[in-house]
Amino acid sequence: MDGGGAMEADPFHNAKEDEHMDAQTFKAGKMKMIQPDSLKDPKLDKLKEQVLLGWINESLKAEHIVVQSVEEDLYDGLVLHHLLARFAGVHLTLEEMALTASAQIRKLEAVLEELDKRLEQQDTKWEVSLIHKKDLLATLHLLVAMVTRFQPEVELPSNVKVQVVVLEVSRTGIQSDVQTEVLTEDRGDNAQEVSDTNDPMEQLMEMEVKQTMLNFVNKTMAGVGLQVSDLDQQFSDGVILLLLIGQLEGFFIPLSDFRLTPDSHEHRLHNVSLALSLLADLGLQVSAVQAQDVVSQDVAGTLKVLYALFRKHGG
Repeated sequence: MDGGGAMEADPFHNAKEDEHMDAQTFKAGKMKMIQPDSLKDPKLDKLKEQVLLGWINESLKAEHIVVQSVEEDLYDGLVLHHLLARFAGVHLTLEEMALTASAQIRKLEAVLEELDKRLEQQDTKWEVSLIHKKDLLATLHLLVAMVTRFQPEVELPSNVKVQVVVLEVSRTGIQSDVQTEVLTEDRGDNAQEVSDTNDPMEQLMEMEVKQTMLNFVNKTMAGVGLQVSDLDQQFSDGVILLLLIGQLEGFFIPLSDFRLTPDSHEHRLHNVSLALSLLADLGLQVSAVQAQDVVSQDVAGTLKVLYALFRKHGG
């Protein structure tokens, strides 16, 4: 900027202007911050770390894009641009890697403009500046809206709420208020979930299915000396699942293709994603199951994967 003369005339000019702009933005936006206690909510953690993160990585797996944090990895527009192309078929003429803040903001403006057209939200709870500032609340609202619009079959945790502190600057000072922000709607299935859990017949049927799958797995893996006792936990890293597929289908999966001793979430996610890809190649479609479901030891997801193999080989 060529404002050297202005700085000599008033050394505090820029600082005053920035202060004024920040206050105006702050006032207009009613800055929101999630309370620390809400960040510890298991339902929020599941939504953020399992469902949304898993959805992004599964959606962009073919493009070899791996996102590790919804807060840290979406601010520059690259991931959102790829999701826009993947689900809406919109390919904008934008630089792939926006390295400067101004370039990132321009990219976000273009991408969010196209997304907003398709999400058709009456009252959007995100904006370019918030996404670029890595605002968690705005980013979660945006991702939930995208999943709901583009892949409604993905099961979001029901009734996820957070407590937020709303701060507003006025001439008399800073005013604060605590509000409840709804991230996902209440599907009204909480009572049904409790009922299902307490229904002896439902419990018996689940136990029977798990035992049938357990017997099927152990019978198959007996030839290689493996014994499984816990389907959810022992399948969550993808290793036994890959070995099971290889054993049933009669082919060897090179050790270089997967992590035999996975020691991180990314390694486990890679293994399970590979297993699901192999099942798809074999024509065994596992509907509505994502790699993250198995990694997070989701009972229903794990059983669906095993049942697909059981239907083909268990008879």
